[in-house]
Amino acid sequence: MAKDPTAILIVDDDEDILIALKLLLGRHYETVDICANPESIPQLLNKKHYAAVLLDMNFGPGESSGNQGMYWLQQIMQLDPDAVVVLITAHGGVDMAVEAMKLGATDFVSKPWQNEKLLATLSASVKLRRSRNEARQLKAALGAEAAPMLGTSPAMREVLSLIERSAPTSANVLILGENGTGKELAARALHNQSERANEVFMSVDLGAVPESLFESELFGHVKGAFTDAREDRVGRIQAANGGTLFLDEIGNLPLHLQAKLLSVLEQRQVFPVGSTRPSAIDVRVIAATNLPREQLNDESRFRQDLLFRLNTVEIELPPLRERRNDIALIARHYADFYARKYQQAPREFSPQALSALQDYRWPGNIRALRHSIERAVILSTGEQFEAEDFGLDSTTVAPTPYETKATAGVDQEVGDPTDKDLNLETIEREAIRAALTRNRYNISHAAKALGLTRAALYRRMEKHGL
Repeated sequence: MAKDPTAILIVDDDEDILIALKLLLGRHYETVDICANPESIPQLLNKKHYAAVLLDMNFGPGESSGNQGMYWLQQIMQLDPDAVVVLITAHGGVDMAVEAMKLGATDFVSKPWQNEKLLATLSASVKLRRSRNEARQLKAALGAEAAPMLGTSPAMREVLSLIERSAPTSANVLILGENGTGKELAARALHNQSERANEVFMSVDLGAVPESLFESELFGHVKGAFTDAREDRVGRIQAANGGTLFLDEIGNLPLHLQAKLLSVLEQRQVFPVGSTRPSAIDVRVIAATNLPREQLNDESRFRQDLLFRLNTVEIELPPLRERRNDIALIARHYADFYARKYQQAPREFSPQALSALQDYRWPGNIRALRHSIERAVILSTGEQFEAEDFGLDSTTVAPTPYETKATAGVDQEVGDPTDKDLNLETIEREAIRAALTRNRYNISHAAKALGLTRAALYRRMEKHGL
């Protein structure tokens, strides 16, 4: 397996720990730097860009308060606000974890660690750093005053008005919309315009949390609650205390877990797994789903008492095909952004290109448009963008979750491969489109049908412009 071409920094005063981690991580990352003296952290960060920092909480004999780790965590975040720091310690409980997350820590790993868990935590942290880098580049390209949600169509003006009016309140918000319409952007806009803007924004993808880990991940657990519970661990809800909790893909949550979540929201307290003592919580909940409203209103699919709790304010993001007048604005924005990213001169769109973009139905919405624009910026050789630069599928686009057309006949759309081009790229694209349509663009279900992970499916969707 090829190594990740990124750099990891490990800071720990135990030489044995440093050597063990360097040997373990060196098999997965190209560069692993070790540091036994935290005083060297500023110099190291100024010299090199690190995808993640593994930071010990205690330095020196007999230290167990965690104060040194907290101090150096703050120093790192001041030097690099986008830094991803994973704290590694043999001591510390829930209170320390909550405080560390508020100061900017990404996660905790305890000593002695499990190699697989450590690698999984670090992998997720590296991906988070990449996302932060891209977000910062995007913000720089737009300018500090630019709004992240683009559009002047009547539908988008209504969305932005709802966000502006509801953001300053403490009301829970439910965001509806197809995949790729910008539900997390809307959630972040609500948070950034709220009184909790200076507190944590905790995003949880419920579609990626296994049922068996739901309670531990969201509610936390105490040491000894189950076999691998070697320490107290703060849950995501408690870590969001004082801030905003964004529950993405809430529609994927099974009914029995919906009941547990409802209980927490009603009582405004959580019981960590294995604990008999509740912890009070103060969070604003923003939830999102790509389920159509008729499915949300189905008691056998979604608890109506939970829906009532979540949708004090309901915001529905329109699909891109229903805001054709915004497509040119969004396309030009991403064309400028990717031209800067790839150090190319800005280019305009031909009238035919804009017409093709506006006529396309965009089943992947803004996400698909963005990737199509990036492809054109990289591959186009003309002085302006032409319709053929965007790799648009000329076949009829399959119905999407918010259309009333039946999904029967999907198999006929894919057809008998013996009657079609046997190019593997073509077959893969059609299989993915069929799976997405059949599962109403539910990424988790489509990935399962294809035998892929959610991440792998997203990569293939990006590859094929879906």
